[in-house]
Amino acid sequence: MADNTVTVIGNVTRDPELRFTPSGQAIASFGLAVNRRWQNRQTQEWEEQVSFFDITCWAQLGQNVSDTLVKGSRAIVTGRLEQRSWETDQGDKRSKVEIIADEVGPSLRWATAEITRNERREGEAGGGGGAARSAPVPNAAPAGYNADEEPF
Repeated sequence: MADNTVTVIGNVTRDPELRFTPSGQAIASFGLAVNRRWQNRQTQEWEEQVSFFDITCWAQLGQNVSDTLVKGSRAIVTGRLEQRSWETDQGDKRSKVEIIADEVGPSLRWATAEITRNERREGEAGGGGGAARSAPVPNAAPAGYNADEEPF
C-alpha cells in the first residue's frame, strides 16, 4: 500500500482563514513557505530556493490553527498531498497540489510556546472551539512515582 505522508517545516505566509461548511464543519487554510539553502560547490556562494504550499486543516485542528498561528510563525505540518482540479469561468482547466494537515505544531527551534488544552464540548461541530480553554497541562509525575528511584 502506498503512503502519501509529508512533513514540512516553514514560515506561515498569511494568517489562517477560518471558514465553515454548510454543515458547520470548520476548515482553516494558510500558506507555508519552505526554504532550502545550500552552498554551490563551484562558486562557494550560498543559494536558496523557496517552495510555497497551501495547507488545509479540518474540524478542531482548523479552529486551533486559526486561534494559534499568525503570519510569520514557524510551523511544522504533517499531512497528505491532495490534488484538486477545477475549471475557470473562461473554461481553462487548473489544478494544484495542497497539503491536508493531520498535525500542525509550532517549531520550537527558535521560539517557545505555551500549550493550553481545549475542553471538549459535546454537540458542537468539530468538538468545540478555541474560546473555551483550560489551564496549561502540567508536566506532573504519575501517581506512585518516587523521584529517588532509578528510571529503569
